[in-house]
Amino acid sequence: MEQQGRPLRADAQRTVRAILEAAERTLSKNPAASMEEIAEAAGVARTTVHRRFASRDALVDAMTRWAAQQFHAAVLAARPDSTPPLVALYQATANVLRVKIGWEFAMSRSASDPDVERIHAEVREVCARLLNRARGAGLLRADADLEWARRSYYALIHEAMRDGSEGGDADALATLVVDTLLHGVGAGPSGLTGTVSP
Repeated sequence: MEQQGRPLRADAQRTVRAILEAAERTLSKNPAASMEEIAEAAGVARTTVHRRFASRDALVDAMTRWAAQQFHAAVLAARPDSTPPLVALYQATANVLRVKIGWEFAMSRSASDPDVERIHAEVREVCARLLNRARGAGLLRADADLEWARRSYYALIHEAMRDGSEGGDADALATLVVDTLLHGVGAGPSGLTGTVSP
């Protein structure tokens, strides 16, 4: 964690992390919460928050960057390019759900920061490679549209995150997401494209 390009001391890093976590908790409950309320939730003086973050917008931007970094790290922790695809898909899903549930406010903000946009673009590329590996391993149909699969996967994660925010278990939700992605909810055989009448 850095502030204005310079690495922070360990105690300063802990303070910044405490402020970011308190801001996430506070703003998730009340998006209009003030810097004073965030400072109180973090257990620090208001001046400490203002010393680290010039404005409320700067604090929220920092939260968004921090959450994006945790999101990226969660995906890479699953070793998506080397772990067997099914294992990597499950682990990445569980890791991502934990970040999205824990940083729901920050993760819900649209990215305007170039660094955040770059991180999300890198995650999309990693996801595309993992789904391609999954298709190569026979987990997805050989004719599966990988862009559609990725968008469907993201939508499933979004829905699972809503359950997680209400107390759902990330591991159980990850199993549900991966099972739905790979097997759907229908009882019929696969490969029905073009054979089902409206």
